Amino acid sequence: MNNKKGIFIVLLLTLTIGFAQEKPKDSILPESLDEVLIKAVRVKEDAPVTHSNVTKEELEKRNLGQDIPILLNYLPSVVTSTDAGAGVGYTYIRVRGSDASRVNITINGIPYNDAESQGTFWVNMPDFASSVQSIQLQRGVGTSTNGSGAFGASLNILTESISKTAYAEINTSGGSYNTQKYNVKFGTGLLNNRFEFSGRLSRITSDGYIDRAFSNLKSYFLQGVFKTDNTQIKALTFGGKERTYQAWYGIDAETLKTDRTFNPAGMYFDEEGTMQFYENEVDNYNQDHYQLHWNQRYNTRWSTSMGLNYTYGRGYFEQYKEDADMEFHNLTPVEINGDLLTETDLVRRRWLDNDFYVITGSANYKNNQWDIIGGVFYSLYDGDHFGEVIWAKYYGNATTNNRYYEGNGKKTEFTFFTKATHKINNKFTAFLDLQQRFVGYKTAGITSDKIPLVIDEKYNFFNPKAGITYKINKKHHLYASYGRAHREPRRSDFENGVTKAEKLDDYELGWRFKNRKNSINTNVYFMNYKDQLVLTGAIDDVGAPIRATSGKSYRLGVEVDASLRVLKTLQWNPNFTISTNKNNNFISSIDGELQNLGNTNISFSPSIVAGNSIVYTPLNNLQVSFLSKYVGEQYMGNTDSKTSVLDPYFISDFNIIYKLKNIPVVKEIVFTGLINNIFNINYISNGYFYTYDDTWSNPGTTTTIEGAGYYPQATRNFLIGAKVAF
Repeated sequence: MNNKKGIFIVLLLTLTIGFAQEKPKDSILPESLDEVLIKAVRVKEDAPVTHSNVTKEELEKRNLGQDIPILLNYLPSVVTSTDAGAGVGYTYIRVRGSDASRVNITINGIPYNDAESQGTFWVNMPDFASSVQSIQLQRGVGTSTNGSGAFGASLNILTESISKTAYAEINTSGGSYNTQKYNVKFGTGLLNNRFEFSGRLSRITSDGYIDRAFSNLKSYFLQGVFKTDNTQIKALTFGGKERTYQAWYGIDAETLKTDRTFNPAGMYFDEEGTMQFYENEVDNYNQDHYQLHWNQRYNTRWSTSMGLNYTYGRGYFEQYKEDADMEFHNLTPVEINGDLLTETDLVRRRWLDNDFYVITGSANYKNNQWDIIGGVFYSLYDGDHFGEVIWAKYYGNATTNNRYYEGNGKKTEFTFFTKATHKINNKFTAFLDLQQRFVGYKTAGITSDKIPLVIDEKYNFFNPKAGITYKINKKHHLYASYGRAHREPRRSDFENGVTKAEKLDDYELGWRFKNRKNSINTNVYFMNYKDQLVLTGAIDDVGAPIRATSGKSYRLGVEVDASLRVLKTLQWNPNFTISTNKNNNFISSIDGELQNLGNTNISFSPSIVAGNSIVYTPLNNLQVSFLSKYVGEQYMGNTDSKTSVLDPYFISDFNIIYKLKNIPVVKEIVFTGLINNIFNINYISNGYFYTYDDTWSNPGTTTTIEGAGYYPQATRNFLIGAKVAF
């Protein structure tokens, strides 16, 4: 379908909102105003979209300082990793083999993925889980959302809801690797039944499992709400400041055998030839978010939502560079004792300074047969990239804070969509979701490699989605859905010469069972890609993964997750995913010649991922959980090279929670203990794979040399914490 037809259909369906007002047969329960806020990007329990919901209470069980990806580790098809090895600092999530840059993240419907890199940097919002009300993870294309398309999943986060009563909390925790977390929270409760103010201040520090991979993280969350029966205006600001020692280089196989915590970041040799480490090889970044949301309910049928956002990010990472080219860094060569020095040791900072503006709005009409929502979204991103030399052993006639490159990127997006759910009868419910995205990206200046980057690209995407749910009876539902998504390249793709957008057709078929005690969700998915940008396995000079277009590829799998009440005091929550993930007729250069390798495995896509939790509650105030995660063998490249294999791993955690209630002065005291990797497994959850052509060893021939790097994760470690609630 061409784009003009797509625009026409979206507009036509949007207009039906005003005409779909047949008389309801039954009374309609009004939705809460928080539901109105996120309805544009979330789905209901019976929707034909594969999803998992996580509540605030579930997050609190293990929220002792580790970041949101680690807290979501036991969801279906999820694989997590962390640079520092222990879940604090830079953390990552993959869903169905897709990395975080392909997982669409929204906070109250506002995109959180960086507009240019499309990455999600949780380290910029430490302890954000302490201000989250609920999370919905939609696997696959999911429903239309704001920001770049979901190519593996979308993660929709709702922040703290209104508390009717006043409260205060003090949370503290600590454990292995000198990890410490402190936060205070407060809420005024509803004042005059109209106003509520709440907030949080947090600090997390950790030395990290990897050498020198420390984190010093601070964050805040402040919210004010005005509320009537039909109006909710919510103003909030949140953000963080992070300072983390770099640990993104990994280690090679030989070092892994002898010193798995070794960190090469900041390494240099002094004049005596002794190995040293630069103490300030750090990432230093601030990010502040300002949001305003107005949700209005006019009656049981009509409601609207409008949101505004401004995000300000700025910061740098600092590097010590030995024997750096002076001319490259805009330094004048220096003559000493008759010798012209063209290289020098120096310290440089590479900066990002960006602004992100968003306006979004939606209108919703619902009765007993129809639930229709139409909306618009506009965003503007303006980001500066520049590098400066802050110290050099030899300066020539240059001055400090010398800039050696500057560039800028501007990205705009305009999206409008309509979603309709129609209850055909008591058995069938149909779903239609039509979205049109207009994306523009323009750059100027040079890259950090001092290569001109002048891009002016525009993309126009029509993304239809449709599904149907069949209600066999109250306990059993079947659903089927189709969804299309497009995704524009990110800045690093443009730097590597990629301008073509990706396309995904996602087919889902599922069965849901639920009764008073148990629930089972099973689905089969087929994700068919064209021009998918797969990770090559290689990383750039700042540890970011490099991608390449793979032509045609697919992911085919089955997912099962369940919640089973074995005994009154015993709950079992297993899940597993079995999949095959293939590049079709993958072509790669080997020994100087392009070769068709046939169907190869897509990088970082294990064929088996399984999670499990057994929750035992012998007393009302005591809960004990045993959690396990299995991740099968995966390749770090796309050529099925044995060098690129990451071994499978099976790890287990132990979690205990004990609550003291009815205590004078305080409402409750909650003690939490967590032992991660309880069986002390040496495992690796992430790494990189690289190749290069050797033309020197055998003149006249080309030999492809392969290598790999690894990010070891922590062995047995623990965290304990206490919450005092007033």
